[in-house]
Amino acid sequence: MPREGTRPTRADLLEAAGRTIRDALRPGLRVVFCGINPGLYTAWAGHHFARPGNRFWAALHAGGFTPRLYSPWEDQDLLQLGLGLTNLVARASAVASELEADELVAGVAKLERKLRRNPTKWIAFLGIGAYRTAFQRPRAQLGRQDETIAGAKIWLLPNPSGLNAHHQPPELAAQFRALHTMSRES
Repeated sequence: MPREGTRPTRADLLEAAGRTIRDALRPGLRVVFCGINPGLYTAWAGHHFARPGNRFWAALHAGGFTPRLYSPWEDQDLLQLGLGLTNLVARASAVASELEADELVAGVAKLERKLRRNPTKWIAFLGIGAYRTAFQRPRAQLGRQDETIAGAKIWLLPNPSGLNAHHQPPELAAQFRALHTMSRES
């Protein structure tokens, strides 16, 4: 696994296609953040949301979940804060649009099994389009959802990828902060 601060070559990234990364899960977490699937940079690094420009770590901190800005290389340390990380689809791809709808739908059953083994209060999905497809909820909006999965309440957040220009950092922070507040109250 590469050290923090190193950069992959193009060949490194191409080799990362199809790889998986380790979840940060254990029973009793307050919130598990669920990405769509790892990108190639993330798969190469072996850590969640590792690509420079991904705004997850900044939004997590700005939203009040962490006492300081964490780096992707500290992803397993989130467990100590009652937070977890996983993905809807395990295999890495260059972009999430490479995933087929049936992969996203199948990911829901796999995620449900993970959450039954590792119960959590909240599951926060990072990506509205993938959520709509996976859960077959074409009108789903950001925020709390009416349904649950494996007993976990569902919250829908914007995709923090730097490739997603629809939501700027202040809006991401506000969305994360709303979940942080809700997850502490319930």
